[in-house]
Amino acid sequence: MRIPRSVVQKIAFSALTAIMAVTILTILTIITFIFWNGLPAVSSEFLFSMPREGMTAGGIWPAIVGTLYLTLGTAVIAVPIGLLAAIYLSEYAPDSTFTRTIRIAIINLAGIPSVVYGLFGLALFVLFLQLGSSILASCLTLAIMTLPVIISTAEEALRAVPQSFRVVSISMGGTRWQTIQRIVLPQALPGILTGVILGLERAAGETAPILFTGASFFLPQLPQSIFDETMALPYHLFVISTQVPGMPVRIQYGTALVLLVFVLVMNLSATLIRSYFRRKRQW
Repeated sequence: MRIPRSVVQKIAFSALTAIMAVTILTILTIITFIFWNGLPAVSSEFLFSMPREGMTAGGIWPAIVGTLYLTLGTAVIAVPIGLLAAIYLSEYAPDSTFTRTIRIAIINLAGIPSVVYGLFGLALFVLFLQLGSSILASCLTLAIMTLPVIISTAEEALRAVPQSFRVVSISMGGTRWQTIQRIVLPQALPGILTGVILGLERAAGETAPILFTGASFFLPQLPQSIFDETMALPYHLFVISTQVPGMPVRIQYGTALVLLVFVLVMNLSATLIRSYFRRKRQW
């Protein structure tokens, strides 16, 4: 007996709805659990003071500042390079076997475990280039790790802009670069921002790359230059959860909550900016 197509569609939509509901419920449960256990630990002292008494008292201000440094440093390095690479692949590179191979390589690089990037950064930046364990070495490692995501999403956003926009611009006397700069990039900006934020969120939450290249568990002061080590929320959370005996649970969840809020604020900011530019988009 053949099942009617309408019944099959209803079953498929019901299954997708159930999967979506389970996913959303799981995420909300995790977020609620972290907020419930971490919120009592959050205070002005916890956020803005230096740690003391073996990290069991005081605050996590150096870890917050270090995470901000690493995220901004990664953005400064990765975003221009990733965007220029995406522009080349989308607008200039010929459709050849070599170009397709590069795209496949970029996609494969996005799936490499972060610990491999950490070991690569240790070998290249810390040891070979003699940058030492530093913010610069960590930012370079994180930038290499986030580049595949930024390049792939930015290229897809550029390709999604209708070809007619380019044709009209060039027919009116605009050069290819003027067309890209004034027409294509503004229209593709929402998608580009999505890729940038996805890459930076991964960089902000990673532990392995900075573990090998520049993260420190405890520093008595904030870093003074890009050649100093720094504390960071992901590595700090890892250490106080696994290697510090007697660490109060509320501090662990409080640190996790701060890291979660840091990522959520990035997401929210990107969503607002993306929505603003989407309203201005002309297609």
